[in-house]
Amino acid sequence: MTLQLRVYVPEHPLIKHWLSVARDVNTPPVLFKSAMSELGRWLTYEAVRNWLPTVDTMVQTPLTECAATFVNPQTPIGIVPILRAGLALLDEAQKVIPTAAIYHLGLVRDESSLEPACYLNKLPDRFAPQTRIVILEPMLATGGSIMMAMKEIISRGVSPELIRIISIVAAPPALRQLSKNYPGLEIYTAIIDEGLNSKGYIVPGLGDAGDRSFGT
Repeated sequence: MTLQLRVYVPEHPLIKHWLSVARDVNTPPVLFKSAMSELGRWLTYEAVRNWLPTVDTMVQTPLTECAATFVNPQTPIGIVPILRAGLALLDEAQKVIPTAAIYHLGLVRDESSLEPACYLNKLPDRFAPQTRIVILEPMLATGGSIMMAMKEIISRGVSPELIRIISIVAAPPALRQLSKNYPGLEIYTAIIDEGLNSKGYIVPGLGDAGDRSFGT
């Protein structure tokens, strides 16, 4: 699979561990949600490495003055969890980027046509210039939902190069769509799986991330 986008699968033992917990069909909802939270934390950490603008200044320690670097508080940052499953990644992602604003986007997929529909959109009419966006979408399967999310965000003034996607499991169909339409886009995922079954579920995947997170 030749892609123009950049897909990162961090070789971190904690990411591998929590992905394995999430994959296991015997994992109960409370532990599954904990696994998703942990994956949200570590993948967000990787996604913002060398991406957040910083400012250099000086601080006074208890002993002397020294150089210091802070994340630039003037840089607008947004996190967009794709409901429902994206909520399972939100808490820890927000801890990694505590200054980020949260914009909820609710998308549901028709199980027959596999086409997405939007039932909740809390995006602003227009994002501030140079806003950086992190999209939380645990399952990149057919690509329908993430393509709709990208369209909604970009139509509000965000440049594709200022968007990063965090997923838990990604499949080739979604990656091909994103690569075709947004070359250079960066995605951080715990694993790239082999494909989809006839119902549009990722195989081997981890099932319905929303249902398993919330015990429904």
